[in-house]
Amino acid sequence: MRRDPFHAIADPTRRAILVLIAAQALTPNAIAEHFDTTRQAVSNHIKILTECELLRQQKDGREIHYYLNHDKMKEIDHWLEQFRKIWEGRFSQLDSVLKNLKSKK
Repeated sequence: MRRDPFHAIADPTRRAILVLIAAQALTPNAIAEHFDTTRQAVSNHIKILTECELLRQQKDGREIHYYLNHDKMKEIDHWLEQFRKIWEGRFSQLDSVLKNLKSKK
């Protein structure tokens, strides 16, 4: 089952997992050490992130390491860029209004 990546990153634990893995590849046990929850709960989060293609896994002997899927993260960033441009435009307009108000005082 393929899931929606935006649903996945809506969860704070999954966002925290992405931040951890962005720095370096980690095993499920190494990831679980950072959370005050069960190993099974962390595994479920990892499963969802993998199904969304935000994480990719690589088997290294007996261990599985999880890596951030940079291509999928770029897709999300590209989608968000349209909103970033709108927000920046609105902030620029607000700056202009504030400067005008300040100069009138």
